[in-house]
Amino acid sequence: MSGLKNLCGGDASLTEENLGTQEGKVFIVTGANTGLGKELTKILYSAHAKVYVTARSEAKANAAIDDIRRLYPNSKGELAYLHLNLSDLTTIKASADAFLAKERRLDILFNNAGVMVPPQGSTTAQGYELQLGVNNVATFLFTQFLYPIMIQTAREAPKDSVRVVWVSSDAATGAPKPAIDFDNMDYKKDESAWTKYQRSKSGSILHACEAARRSERNREGVLHVSLHPGVFPTDLQRTMPGWQSRLVKVIGKEPKYGAYTQLFAGLHPSVQNGAFVAPYGTLSKARKDLTEEPLGRQYWEWTEKQIEPYLQES
Repeated sequence: MSGLKNLCGGDASLTEENLGTQEGKVFIVTGANTGLGKELTKILYSAHAKVYVTARSEAKANAAIDDIRRLYPNSKGELAYLHLNLSDLTTIKASADAFLAKERRLDILFNNAGVMVPPQGSTTAQGYELQLGVNNVATFLFTQFLYPIMIQTAREAPKDSVRVVWVSSDAATGAPKPAIDFDNMDYKKDESAWTKYQRSKSGSILHACEAARRSERNREGVLHVSLHPGVFPTDLQRTMPGWQSRLVKVIGKEPKYGAYTQLFAGLHPSVQNGAFVAPYGTLSKARKDLTEEPLGRQYWEWTEKQIEPYLQES
């Protein structure tokens, strides 16, 4: 870990108090039924946005939607459930297609959903280590399906307003070097669950930075931003060892502060393509090797190969 200040952050510069109306905009927040995703959805909906709440469980998503609607009865926005199961690549296209059948724009995709230190041996339906499969491979696939509509939206929206927000973690700072071991992607040579988490969150930064470079080269008009949201007691820590969970409760702030970090990354005008945002809305720098092109390009191309069989799934 880096220092406590980087972990916990300072004051939030963009909150529900000074956000301004988001009426007419369309957002997707993955993992929006709980934790930081739910807090972010509250803020966006209170500002009259249309937000797609993604989750595996329709019942849990609808319960969150009902809670948020009760909190903001005067919102002119909309909340809609979108099924998304990031642990099974065969389901991702159907989720993206369900969104594309209803919408003609997507202003911001918040790749918020993730898995943190699950029990050793946990895997996705396709056999990927769960954190790698969910945090990186499936998130990448979902983003690829939605990217054409984002490019289209960027042609009509204000400059630099269409963005993909890739939620990483300060854990990436302590990842092994190199952060990705291409000779051990199946983890036949086992590592701790925490090291696997560090590698997966490094992957989020690598994807964001490489996507930013490609967006610039191809003049796509879509910004890509990665971030460390901060430290908060949420459901994400439910599988952590007891001492780690207790530490999070001691040093962590309310989950809404993590939503402020994401809000800044997605909507603050000072954010540029390829930026890294620290708590709770401060422009910062990711670990240098995670921003460099050779590793980013290699990881991008590796991920592209993983998703090839699922690009045409029905």
